Amino acid sequence: MTFWSTAMLVWVAAGARVGRVLVKPATTARVAIVVAVAAVALGATVAVPGIALAIDNLRPHGLRAGLLSDGVVLSAWLAFVTATSVVAAAAWPVVSRRNLRQIAMVIYATGATAVSIALAWSYTFGWMLVVLGALFVVVTGLRNLDWTTLGRGIALYTGGTALVGVLAILQVHRALADEPRAPAGQPAWGWSAWEIAALLIAFGAVWIVVELWVRARVLLRQIRPLHRLLVGRFPEVVTHDQPGTSTQLRASDQVAQIMDALYLQSGGGVELAAAGAPLPTIAERAERVAQWSRNPLGHIVIDARWIAPPEGVSARGWVQAIARAYRSTTGVHAEQPAGR
Repeated sequence: MTFWSTAMLVWVAAGARVGRVLVKPATTARVAIVVAVAAVALGATVAVPGIALAIDNLRPHGLRAGLLSDGVVLSAWLAFVTATSVVAAAAWPVVSRRNLRQIAMVIYATGATAVSIALAWSYTFGWMLVVLGALFVVVTGLRNLDWTTLGRGIALYTGGTALVGVLAILQVHRALADEPRAPAGQPAWGWSAWEIAALLIAFGAVWIVVELWVRARVLLRQIRPLHRLLVGRFPEVVTHDQPGTSTQLRASDQVAQIMDALYLQSGGGVELAAAGAPLPTIAERAERVAQWSRNPLGHIVIDARWIAPPEGVSARGWVQAIARAYRSTTGVHAEQPAGR
């Protein structure tokens, strides 16, 4: 069951990458990631014992166990390191965007040649090439690690590729030691480790999409009460209604609508002497704006200087801080309609 689950999850990741290419410009790197994840999905699918056995029995009298299925798996992993090498090449400073397409064609041609030689001559030679390709990808990935959304995705992808490289080394060792292959219809050697590698690569490939979606959902939940209050007072800030938009776009729209409503409620850019200079602490400033947004006719006076995001804080982060303060405030006056 785990074989089928792994293959399904990797194919879902490949489909997600295809969708990203369809909605964004199909750059050389994006297309290469689609090819790489699809190759991993193919390898994970053929690793299913029943499918491997069926492939080996395609000819009327069948083939020696693993003769064809092992070749398909090897070709899939060679295609993976080839396509990923295209993405890795784009990360090096010596490669410009202008010549990346030409470099990619050379890398793809080299990978196709490697697959042909491995299938015609030696599977062991093919696994050696997988090791070399994985090493290049891992070195490039380690150079680009950082604690960002993209960096976390690169870490997962690089970790999966490193595991592929280690498994390929062990495949070469087993071949040179002439160790027997698993019987027909049985899981291949190291199948659980191959599944982990495939899942790490798949999750790494879609990590940025998943994390941005989760963060947008969390943001929408946090700002919902504040958004409902301000849009109720200033419905004109909602210029269009597109229920089919993505979660990230809807979150960005609601952040902009909250900022516009706060700006209108403050008087449309008028600076008031009674408001004073904004507090330097973000938390205290957000709490004061939240109290004022709840009861703009109270004793708290706010102008456009308080509404503007503090230095070094994005509009999204500022609205999120105000929304948190708004949700945590207690003992406030009943909401009153804002005068315009």
